[in-house]
Amino acid sequence: MAFDFKVRRRVEFSDTDMAGIVHYANFFRYMETAEHAFYRSLGHSVIMPDRTPPVGFPRVHAECDYKKPLKFEDEIEIHLLVREKRPKVLSYQFVFRKITGAEMVEVARGVLTVVCVMHGEGTTMVSTLIPGELADQIEIAPEAELLK
Repeated sequence: MAFDFKVRRRVEFSDTDMAGIVHYANFFRYMETAEHAFYRSLGHSVIMPDRTPPVGFPRVHAECDYKKPLKFEDEIEIHLLVREKRPKVLSYQFVFRKITGAEMVEVARGVLTVVCVMHGEGTTMVSTLIPGELADQIEIAPEAELLK
């Protein structure tokens, strides 16, 4: 059972603002990238169109606290931890660390909460249970891991 996932990436020039640092909104894109990679590592996708009706995971809460800036060409690790799992809801904690040689420096922390929904006619969405084949693979991270 999985409760965490790590992915590395390099800051692209297009991620930065006129001050030369990563624009704050890009941290939310980084969280989404890590979430999608987490699902893929379990053999799933964040969108499950093969189910009838199709299932997805829209965001209902997102936050991020920033500690240090990131700049173009910085390499970062994004660490996703499952902090909450309910029948219809998953909540993740993200820890962003800049990789500087053998050292890792925390630069931000974020939270993303998603709800499993069925897509109906038009834009109608109704919350539903997380599909068993996915829910069975995910567990909540130990408290000690969340506090690191």
